[in-house]
Amino acid sequence: MKKLLLLPLFHALVASLLLTAEEPTAPKAFLDKISALPGWKMLGKKDFAQVNCDPETFQFGDPGSVHCTGKPHGGLRTAKSYKNFEVAFEWRHNKHAGNAGVFLWCPRTVLDKLPRGRLPQGIEVQILDLGYEENHFKKKGKHSNWFTSHGDVFPVGVGRMKAATPEVTYKDEKGNEYKVGKPNSARSFPTKRLTRPKGKWNHYYIQAEDGTVKLWVNGEKVNEGRECTPNEGHFVLESEGAPVDFRGMKLRELK
Repeated sequence: MKKLLLLPLFHALVASLLLTAEEPTAPKAFLDKISALPGWKMLGKKDFAQVNCDPETFQFGDPGSVHCTGKPHGGLRTAKSYKNFEVAFEWRHNKHAGNAGVFLWCPRTVLDKLPRGRLPQGIEVQILDLGYEENHFKKKGKHSNWFTSHGDVFPVGVGRMKAATPEVTYKDEKGNEYKVGKPNSARSFPTKRLTRPKGKWNHYYIQAEDGTVKLWVNGEKVNEGRECTPNEGHFVLESEGAPVDFRGMKLRELK
């Protein structure tokens, strides 16, 4: 009987130790700096409205926490429309090669008419598991030359954008260089490859102000999109086939 009573305490202790030992997604100084900015609002269920998914597609837990099943394809928009704002959150893919993202400045006119199974339009900040690139390499025998898993920013549908980094050169594990993108690409590629794999938490900090989008991944600024249109609209969570978790999702409106 004593052994049975001790088991729950043991499991609780193990869980506590694992939580304490969890790798931080960004340097403490960086997280403290953005947390100290005034006006943050933790986002919950009441801050969002349905677009074209099922009621159970986006499941809310603690304040700032959302689980997306990935089915069907579509989105969940904020109740409010924003022009200048910042958003910060952690995300974790639960499936190898999982695909997801968030959209900025999605027009209400587009969202209200979006058919079931269709994705939002505006400026997308992609959330892509490393397995997506791995699968491409296995299938093609070479690195992708048009996307990465490390925070691409690009226009979709009615969106328009000037890429800060339309073309970038990376080095693989063997030191071989390869290019992604092209000089006239509207898709902007990250200057660093910082995304952690499936099952690990990542941190995104996004500034959307005066038509310019800036992205920090795990505490480092890696990407930017300029001259974005539209530059006012809804912040939208994307569902694109894979289960993904969000936590600590907060937004602050800028003047």
